[in-house]
Amino acid sequence: MSEPAPLRPSGPPPDTPSAPGPLAPQDFDPDLFDAIARARGGAAAVAVLRRGQLGKRMLLAVAVRRALPSDAGFEELYRRLSEMKCAAPDRWRRTMLYPYLDEGLARALAESAQGGRPDLGWFGELVRGGPAALSGPHVLSTACDGVVLRVRLDDRGPFRAVHGHPPAGPQDAAEIRDWQRLLDGAWRVLVRRHPWHARAVAACLTTLVPLHPAPGGTSVSSAARRAYGAVALSPPGDPVLLALTLVHEFLHIQLGALLDLVPLHGPPSPARYDAPWRPDPRPLDALLQGTYAHLGVCDFWRTERAAAPPDPRAEQEYTTWYGHTRGAVDTLLGSGELLPPGRRFTEEMRRALARSTSTEAETGC
Repeated sequence: MSEPAPLRPSGPPPDTPSAPGPLAPQDFDPDLFDAIARARGGAAAVAVLRRGQLGKRMLLAVAVRRALPSDAGFEELYRRLSEMKCAAPDRWRRTMLYPYLDEGLARALAESAQGGRPDLGWFGELVRGGPAALSGPHVLSTACDGVVLRVRLDDRGPFRAVHGHPPAGPQDAAEIRDWQRLLDGAWRVLVRRHPWHARAVAACLTTLVPLHPAPGGTSVSSAARRAYGAVALSPPGDPVLLALTLVHEFLHIQLGALLDLVPLHGPPSPARYDAPWRPDPRPLDALLQGTYAHLGVCDFWRTERAAAPPDPRAEQEYTTWYGHTRGAVDTLLGSGELLPPGRRFTEEMRRALARSTSTEAETGC
């Protein structure tokens, strides 16, 4: 086997004022990279990728500061943010990891580049901690066997439409109780049957965004590339399906954060590829995202198949998703669009699928 290509993060660059210590190539342990590719990165991977998100967001804030005129009001907010980093680092991290900070700053930068004057009232509220830091007042907290998940239920903040589905309005007391009940049940499923996923989800996920279901009542869910830590979803049918949704969308979030640091494929091309789970051909980046998330789906149903008693859906779901995911992996490897780290990543996905058919997989390897 040839020596794998070095993993070189694509950002953030060094020597950026006010940014946290940037990742250097040696910081991204190849073994951790491989574990992420197998959907087994755990909390250690989340910590590395979250650090990358903090650096990225500070770079965006610096870029917006430089792009806006001095009378735009951003300078004062930026100064307060910088002071917060020293005086209240925990609050600074929470502020910087507000899921939609990335989206909001990117929009402001694009608007200013076109000569506009972006409305940054939302940013002022976020920095000052004003209305419930833009995510609404509801916090859902659940615990199982000492493992805790705590998330905001974002039923009124800005930028929620970035998820591509109509966001639901403010949730009433009965709806919030339903969310809590579903989350309690899903968390028991994850902690007791999928502990490797539970630890990663608990470390990464900060926000749930209620969505309206699709026409006909079908449940929908989404993770957005510029919304790190947020999962948007309509209430699923049962706790097992919510547990599955959290795994699936978390892996989308994780791959997006990895791509901010390590390029896995070349620039967009006109090529389109068949995705077994969709009727329309997909560009390479979308196929990679879908394949990785469905690696988690396949893994989830494999484990559910071995549960006592087994979920009656598990055998068919596992068989279906194993076939779909294996086919998509082969398509990715034959595309010619993967960079060396992307080929390594995809080959590790293929190895993970192969392990899923062996007894080794039952150990959580």
